[in-house]
Amino acid sequence: MLTIETHCHTHASPDSRVRPADLVSAARRRGLDRVIITDHWSIDGALEARELDPELVIVGEEVMTDKGELLAAYVSEHIPKGTPYREAIARLREQGAFISVSHPCDPRRSYWSPEELDELGGLVDAFETFNARNLRPAYNQAAAALAARHGLPGTAGSDAHTLVELGRATMRLPHFEDGESLRRTVNQAKLQGRPSGAWVRLASRWAAWFGG
Repeated sequence: MLTIETHCHTHASPDSRVRPADLVSAARRRGLDRVIITDHWSIDGALEARELDPELVIVGEEVMTDKGELLAAYVSEHIPKGTPYREAIARLREQGAFISVSHPCDPRRSYWSPEELDELGGLVDAFETFNARNLRPAYNQAAAALAARHGLPGTAGSDAHTLVELGRATMRLPHFEDGESLRRTVNQAKLQGRPSGAWVRLASRWAAWFGG
């Protein structure tokens, strides 16, 4: 069984100051087997980290579409900010990526309409049903209900923008090696995590204000 962090950021995101080398070191100290680095609108930090530890790091991206955010793993080509969401999904599929939807029911961070979320239920592989940065448990509960309604698995991630948060929410699941095998095994995942609290939002704001 592998313990994986599915959602974290480096200084390639505008609201994080985490260096890839520091993220890799922290992940190994905390016993993480795989880390999907999902920077906003970039794969540069993930590529840098993968050079340091190719067994640990999976290149991902938190894709900002024209509507809301997608969370992708095994990304080989960056999807530009503002790409229409159906086009973004098609381009990720061409890459063989695994596609989830980050914090889909957090009203402060999700811009999808209910109709679009229902459409996504037929287009993506999973919904993120535990995000450690969600301020209210109800947001994760609503995401879990959304995934269940569409017969999709849930994913868990810390959404770490600081090293303190890394590994706060993880999944344990059988070995996988690419997007297709992750799709096959994610139904067996055991999700675990705890909320990060409101203070982490201040850290992100500070990073955004003073430079990632």
